[in-house]
Amino acid sequence: MITDAVVPVAGLGTRLLPATRSAPKEMLPVVDKPVVQYVLEELAGAGIERVLFVTGRRKRAIEDHFDHDPELDDAPAPGEGLRLLYTRQPRPRGLGDALRHAEGFAGSSGVVVALGDAIIEPPPAGAPGIVSRLAAAYLDTGASAALAVTEVAADQVQRYGIAIPRSLGDVIDVADVVEKPRPQGRHEPARGRRSLRPRAGGVHRARPTEPDSSGEVQLTDALRHVIRDGGRVIAVQLAPGERHHDIGTVEGYCGAFLEHALRHPTLGAALRARAAALLDGAA
Repeated sequence: MITDAVVPVAGLGTRLLPATRSAPKEMLPVVDKPVVQYVLEELAGAGIERVLFVTGRRKRAIEDHFDHDPELDDAPAPGEGLRLLYTRQPRPRGLGDALRHAEGFAGSSGVVVALGDAIIEPPPAGAPGIVSRLAAAYLDTGASAALAVTEVAADQVQRYGIAIPRSLGDVIDVADVVEKPRPQGRHEPARGRRSLRPRAGGVHRARPTEPDSSGEVQLTDALRHVIRDGGRVIAVQLAPGERHHDIGTVEGYCGAFLEHALRHPTLGAALRARAAALLDGAA
C-alpha cells in the first residue's frame, strides 16, 4: 500500500496574474475552500498518511492554512489526520526538479505525486478514486511509474505532457511520454496524478540532469529515459465523471469554480436559479 505523497506547489502561477501576485494559485478559493485542500482531501480518502509539499517563494500561506488556529475556532485543521511536511524548491524549474527535492522521502513501496493546482472530481459513491486505482495498478504490475490519463482532442495535444499508448485496456502500457508534442495519432494526456517507484525506477531513475530549452527539468523526459532503459510505465484512465480541473489557467479556474458552485449542497440550487436568470437575460 502506498501511504506517501508529494505535492509540488512551487510554481509561480504566471498564467493567473494578477490574482497570484500575493496569493499562491493553490490557495485560490473554489467556492468555500482553496484548491490545495481539495487535493489533500482526495489523498486522505485514498489512504495517504504523509504528504510532502515542495514549496517555494510566496507559498507560506499554504503551510499556514493547514496549521491549527485556535483564534479562529475549535474545528479541526484542514490537514487533520495527515502528517504534513515541507521542503523548498529554490527556483521553480519544472516538475522533474521539484521531485529531486523529494528524493529520499518515500518508502520502498512508492509515492503518489499529486499536482497542487489540479482538482480531480471523485467517482460515484463507493467507487475507488484515481489515486487508489493508480496505486493498485502500480503495485500489481511492478511498473516504474503509473500515470492518470484521459483522451484529449487533437487541437489540445500541444498543451499537455502526452502518454503514447503501446496497448490499451484497464491498464495501458505506455510506449513513450512526450512534452507538448504536435498532434499525431492517439494521445492520452497525463492528468495531475502519478505513482512512482522510488528505487526500481520512478523518482530515483526518473531524474534528468539537464533542463530543456525552456530551462525546466521535465518529468516527461525522465520517464522517457525509464522506458528506454527497459522500465515499464503504465497508465490508468480517469473514470466517467472523474473530471479533471486544471487551475493553472484563468479559464480552468473559472470552470472549476462554476461547476463546484452550481453543485454545492447548500448553495447550488440558488446559484443555478440565478445563473438561469442571467442567461435568460443575456439571450
